[in-house]
Amino acid sequence: MPHLAGSVADAFVSRMREREEADLSPLAVRSYETRGRGRDEDECSIRTPFQRDRDRILHSKPFRRLKGKTQVFIDPAGDHYRTRMTHTLETTGIARVVARALGLNEDLTEAIGLGHDLGHPPFGHAGEAALDEVLREQGADGFRHNERSAAIARRLNLTHEVVDGILTHTGDVDPGTLEGKIVRIVDRVAYINHDIDDAIRYGILAQADLPAGLLDVLGPSGSKRIDTLVHDLVESSAAAGDIVQSEEIGSAMLALRAFMFDRVYLAPVTRPEHERAHRTIRRIHGHLAGRGDPPQEIVEFIAGMTDRFALSYAERIDAKA
Repeated sequence: MPHLAGSVADAFVSRMREREEADLSPLAVRSYETRGRGRDEDECSIRTPFQRDRDRILHSKPFRRLKGKTQVFIDPAGDHYRTRMTHTLETTGIARVVARALGLNEDLTEAIGLGHDLGHPPFGHAGEAALDEVLREQGADGFRHNERSAAIARRLNLTHEVVDGILTHTGDVDPGTLEGKIVRIVDRVAYINHDIDDAIRYGILAQADLPAGLLDVLGPSGSKRIDTLVHDLVESSAAAGDIVQSEEIGSAMLALRAFMFDRVYLAPVTRPEHERAHRTIRRIHGHLAGRGDPPQEIVEFIAGMTDRFALSYAERIDAKA
């Protein structure tokens, strides 16, 4: 990008450095101390590297497709069910609140939050399980959406810190930054609570089905639970110098997550949704493999599909059979 002459552009970097030194915690990542990008390039003179990463994600096709990928229910008929995009925005908004309260880098946190699900396949939890199953049957390593998301982030040439936060927002490896750790915990806070809301709207759960003991700890409504979880995360992290939850609140959240897996994600009532996802992904994969498409291209193509595109693509395959 050509240098933009002018007093604002010329002073931007020094002004941002001064602001971060004055306002951020010593534990925060400084925007101009990034470990860099995979490919060298000139940086923008009026955006920090993390602000530029945020914009690259927002303007990318994988991000736009998140609006057509649902969380639990396949292409539902209602207007108010969460999609991967609304989940991403909710996660990012909550994570920025936590980062701000702790004096951490909001721009880095925002970029990680916006990018963490870029590589998620269609059909939510069931779609990821279906694609993983098909690949393992073929002798491959399987599918993990965090790895696909990180691959997209590298293709966009995002900074090391953003790629690391995206890659480690789930799985066995901890993020290398406190900003990444925030997104890792907040991701669960967001999806557990909004999946409860969607399950009640769909009729799978009633408010009375939720574990009373956990609601006593976390709160009776989604907004109250998020408020409890966020305040606990901020206070516990400030005291620890790390991103942590208290034992009581963290255990309650994990118990509520286990409840959702038992009653919603893996419950018999959602089995038709799972079977539909498995049939669709298996049909598409088999068709593409049968015509000789490279395995990695097949994975990228399927993972990039929206729910509706995957369903219509499978229908076209069957129509030609």
